[in-house]
Amino acid sequence: MQTLIEWIEKANTAVHDAVWGVPMLVLLLATGIYLTAGTRFLQITKFRYVLKNTILSVFQNGKTKKSKDKNAITPFQALATALAATVGTGNIVGVATAIAAGGAGAIFWMWVSAFFGMMTKYAEIVLGIYFRHKSAQGEWVGGPMYYIEKGLRQKWLAVLFAVFCLFASFGIGSIAQVNGIATALQSSFHIPGFVTGVAVCVLVAVILLGGIQRIVGVTEKFVPVMAALYILGSLTVILVNVKHLPSAMTEIFQSAFSLRSAGGGIMGYGIASAMRYGFARGVFSNEAGLGSSVLVHASADVREPVRQGLWGIFEVFFDTIVICTLTALAILTTGAHRVAGLEGVNVTIWAFQSVFGAFGGYIVSVGIVLFAFSTLLGWSVYGCRVSEYLGGRTFMQIYKGIFLAVSFIGSVSSIRLVWELSDTFNGLMALPNLVGVLLLSPLVFRITENYRMRIFRGQSVPPMLSFQQNDPFTILPKH
Repeated sequence: MQTLIEWIEKANTAVHDAVWGVPMLVLLLATGIYLTAGTRFLQITKFRYVLKNTILSVFQNGKTKKSKDKNAITPFQALATALAATVGTGNIVGVATAIAAGGAGAIFWMWVSAFFGMMTKYAEIVLGIYFRHKSAQGEWVGGPMYYIEKGLRQKWLAVLFAVFCLFASFGIGSIAQVNGIATALQSSFHIPGFVTGVAVCVLVAVILLGGIQRIVGVTEKFVPVMAALYILGSLTVILVNVKHLPSAMTEIFQSAFSLRSAGGGIMGYGIASAMRYGFARGVFSNEAGLGSSVLVHASADVREPVRQGLWGIFEVFFDTIVICTLTALAILTTGAHRVAGLEGVNVTIWAFQSVFGAFGGYIVSVGIVLFAFSTLLGWSVYGCRVSEYLGGRTFMQIYKGIFLAVSFIGSVSSIRLVWELSDTFNGLMALPNLVGVLLLSPLVFRITENYRMRIFRGQSVPPMLSFQQNDPFTILPKH
């Protein structure tokens, strides 16, 4: 058995290094740059419009209410569920490890990856809405597998994405998250792991077995509270240490372009190192390029692909530019990254404890529990969607049972290999998705320009709202 595990570890290391090497990070960044240019820097030129028609619309009566389509979900529910999956432990632990491995400059490159990643996620969601369809149950279903199958006519590539996503949902979407919850509760509150496992499985079962409507109903209430609590705690830490904020910002920008090494050469970092860890952690945090969040955005109660794509822009902005930046500044302004012997989540805990005392550790632990649980819910939706694509409603019901079973395993076992395998499957998901996004990018540009002509310029042109079987789109749309 030990030999088998060692063989799996070696094989996974080889695949992981190949998938998440420099070429993948360059591909992700280049895709974002290309899509940004093709949409004429939409995330800058129309940023006020993005905010007005996404998060600010929540505070306007009637903006996020559903129509008579009882099987659809609101755009905000789609955002909340997608954020539930993306805003996770990576926003707390991933930022700390990025700073440790790549220096404070990794945060700058994380911002860069998020800036261009906004348009990658925008393109994914636009395609997801355009190529979605109604299921036999009257629900909107869509995702990378559908725009790959319908737009590229490559069924095998679509199935490949779905399989990789399915495995990822068991790993980083289930076992790893429950393990994080159990570890946090055991270390802070001395709750046995199996007790946590039973409690989490019962809660998830009640929510999951109620279908997507119950899941999004929970996430739309859960995610704003979760995010607000963590933002409040982080801002308090930063404000208490506000005198160190200018030096923290200076360190970020200087380190981003520094050729010097840190720690007397013990852990060297320069531009390449800062870029690598900044890009990698940015992608892991906001999932731009993986195509995962499209699986829930495609269920949104909207007609215009661009309107839901705007929520994707905000999603990346909120996850990385807001949440990750707050974590980074809390660490840098307190000097937690310079404390010897600290690594991972302990760096963030030290930063909070420097302001809140022992209570700071509880804040971070509870934050990890909430973030991990939200990720569990978000990925359960992703898994349901791809399992339905692969084997229909029956296979989806089987998937739910397996998802609950493997969730309990995470509470009572060590899962280092699961994390490593999950990282690999995340990267493998990105490959077929990026192929689809890049080859269908001319269609994204056409849909965006069509919206720009109708909405911003008031021109009378037919809207491009959904794919039709007789559309002249094969591998590349015609101009």
